[in-house]
Amino acid sequence: MRKSVLVLAGVLLLSTLVAPTAPARVAASPPESTFFSTVHVDAGATVGAPAVGDDRDHGDLWPNCWSNDDHVYAAYGDGIGFGTTGSDIGVTRIAGLPGSLSGTQLSSGDQVGKVWTANHSRKPTGLACAGGALYLAVQDLAFDFDDAPAATIAKSVDKGRTWTFDRAAPMFGGSKFTTIFFLDYGKDNVNSPDGFVYAYGLDNNWRDSFSNRVPDPVDLWLARVPVARAQDRSAWQFYAGGDGVPQWTADINARVAVLHDDRHVYQNVGTPGRARNLTTISQGGVVYNKPLNRYIYTSWTEYTFEFYESATPWGPWQRFTPKDFGGYPWTHAKHGGYATTIPSKYISADGRNMWLQSNVCPCGGGISDRWAYTFSLRRMALTPSVPSTPGNGLDAARNLSREAGSVAIERATHFGQLILADGNRAQNEDDWNDERKPLSWWGVTWPRAYNLNQVVYTTGKMFGDGGWFASAPRVQVRRGGVWTDVVGLSTSPAYPTSSAAGTNRAYTFSFTPTSGDGVRVIGTPGGTQTFTSIAEFEAYYR
Repeated sequence: MRKSVLVLAGVLLLSTLVAPTAPARVAASPPESTFFSTVHVDAGATVGAPAVGDDRDHGDLWPNCWSNDDHVYAAYGDGIGFGTTGSDIGVTRIAGLPGSLSGTQLSSGDQVGKVWTANHSRKPTGLACAGGALYLAVQDLAFDFDDAPAATIAKSVDKGRTWTFDRAAPMFGGSKFTTIFFLDYGKDNVNSPDGFVYAYGLDNNWRDSFSNRVPDPVDLWLARVPVARAQDRSAWQFYAGGDGVPQWTADINARVAVLHDDRHVYQNVGTPGRARNLTTISQGGVVYNKPLNRYIYTSWTEYTFEFYESATPWGPWQRFTPKDFGGYPWTHAKHGGYATTIPSKYISADGRNMWLQSNVCPCGGGISDRWAYTFSLRRMALTPSVPSTPGNGLDAARNLSREAGSVAIERATHFGQLILADGNRAQNEDDWNDERKPLSWWGVTWPRAYNLNQVVYTTGKMFGDGGWFASAPRVQVRRGGVWTDVVGLSTSPAYPTSSAAGTNRAYTFSFTPTSGDGVRVIGTPGGTQTFTSIAEFEAYYR
């Protein structure tokens, strides 16, 4: 047994390399996090390199890292990158900051990786910048995207122009740890606590296997390796559990998952032939947000972004506010994407604002053009929860939904509009998402607590197949991260649980005074398409 001292987030830990033991199973689904009070993710990508919306086949995936020359390096699949010739894989350099990015083509194709399996192509899944070098994880991915049996690590010492790797055999096989993405520890791995490169991996496939040819990934695995030995398979150590003290093993069969999530979303999709019953663990990215001292894992499904946070690389991980983009078609203004990452270079000094990268292939049912088929970014903002005492007094005119820092919340948005608190009661948004869902909600969250005793909910449009609540809407207030029904609720006028609720009609929900850092109207959505609509959401203490 070998031991090494590990300092992480100011805490001295004992890191241990252990002999193989029987793998243990972590919780079936992680609990909901209370770490963030508000979470905002833009409905669509707005900037990129060279530009979002230039309608060229730049490519997808774009795992990235921040090197010691202050540039971001990113690898792409199935595109031209920033050159003119298409390839299934390539590497680029990206200079500048969002809004003024520029890209340079570096290498592609056989220069970068090798295909090990028939009827598969090579795809980049992770990129690490450490010790001045670049380390690229390349996997074999089936032509139908439904299995990933092998992966290896390529290395570049000249900033991505040439690459070396073992051309005799892949480093990882047997569909184990074959979707690899590195923990982004900042510029040139500067925040790594022990000089190791950390990497997360999935088994079997990079996302839910639509054909079910292989098991869907429901486990996130963690490994580490000394930077200088990243291409030496025997030097890799896998997380093997530990009660506060991480243990590591060289035996991949003795590893323990750091995150297990076997939830399935979109189990009941309306349109025949569309992807459904999807697992939430996919090829994304884990970044260390140093100002917030938090590790953030960005994952995705066909229709959603899925988020997890932890105080350590090995957990425990907790999930927080997902972003639901709904079923197809999508638009330039509202779309999800895949291969989600948060480049550490683009995190603000206070850790609260960042840019999230994801892609949409024009080959699917999402966006018909190549708007987000490039290195495409959208804004994301996180506010940590801080205990607070409400200080607002009675004020009949003070709409708390319009307070500084307010963030609208919803089950989904059909059009991607953030109209819930703009003062206009004669408009429409709804949460149609092509899913037969049991609950719908509209509301607001705050970075601090407020006193409140009234909500005014103004409906959007009524349609023949939905737009109303099918059960009497409830009002819930969030305290300590938990949503609880208010007491003493009355509604004026009475809410009809049908299309008779009417278009752009205001309903006032009054209740016993309470306090919290969020409030919402929630209930069963109506119509054959199970959705509700909204024009405006107001909250008061009066």
